[in-house]
Amino acid sequence: MTFRPKFVSFDCHGTMIYFDMASAARDHYSVQLSPEQMEKFIRDFSAYRLDEVLHDWKPYAEIVHNALERTCKRNGVTFEPEIAAEIYDRVPTWGPNPDVPAGLAKVAKEFPLVALTNSMNDQIPYNIAKLGAPVAHVLTAESAGAYKPHMRAFEYMFDTLGCGPEDFLHVSSSFRYDLMTAHDLGIINKVWVNRGHEPANPYYGYTEVADVSGLPAVLGL
Repeated sequence: MTFRPKFVSFDCHGTMIYFDMASAARDHYSVQLSPEQMEKFIRDFSAYRLDEVLHDWKPYAEIVHNALERTCKRNGVTFEPEIAAEIYDRVPTWGPNPDVPAGLAKVAKEFPLVALTNSMNDQIPYNIAKLGAPVAHVLTAESAGAYKPHMRAFEYMFDTLGCGPEDFLHVSSSFRYDLMTAHDLGIINKVWVNRGHEPANPYYGYTEVADVSGLPAVLGL
C-alpha cells in the first residue's frame, strides 16, 4: 500500500479484543439446550445485539439486556435479568486475540492508533490496557451518542480528530458493523481481518489479512 494514513483506526471488540459473548451464553444456557439449539441461541443473540444498536443510543448494558431477553423469547427459554447483567460485566475482562499485541505495537511505532469502539467510557480502558500497544485516541459509542454501524459514530471520529475519510486506514473484522459504513462514508483504505465472523464481500474494497500480524505489511512496515 502506497497510501500513508494520518491515523490507523480500528474496531475493538471482535477485531482486536476476543469478544466472547458466545461462551458467556453457553455458561448459562447450555444445560437447558441441545448443542444444536445452543448454536441457534448464540446466532440469535448476535443478531439481536446488532438490531439493538441500530436504534437510538442507549447504554450497552441495555443492549445486552434487550438482546438476551429477545433471544430467550425466541428460543423458549426463561429470561433472567441477572444473567444479562453478569454477561455485561464480563466485557472489561476480555483480552486481545493472540495475534494482536505484536502486530498492533509495530503499527503504533509509525502511526497514531484510534480505537473506534461500541463501548462505554468506563468499560473500554480495561480492554485497551490489554492490547499491548499505545492507543492515541479512544472514541466510544457513549461519547459519540451512536453505535456503529451508524454513520454518526464515524462522523464523531472525523470531527474529533479534525480529519476526513481520506486520512484513515480503518481496520475491522466486520462488514456489518464497520466496513460497509466506512465504504459509504468514503473511507477508501480499509483492512478486513478475516476472523471468520462474516463472509468476504469484495464490493466494499479492502485489503484482507488473516489476523493483525499481517497489518504491518499492509502499511509497508
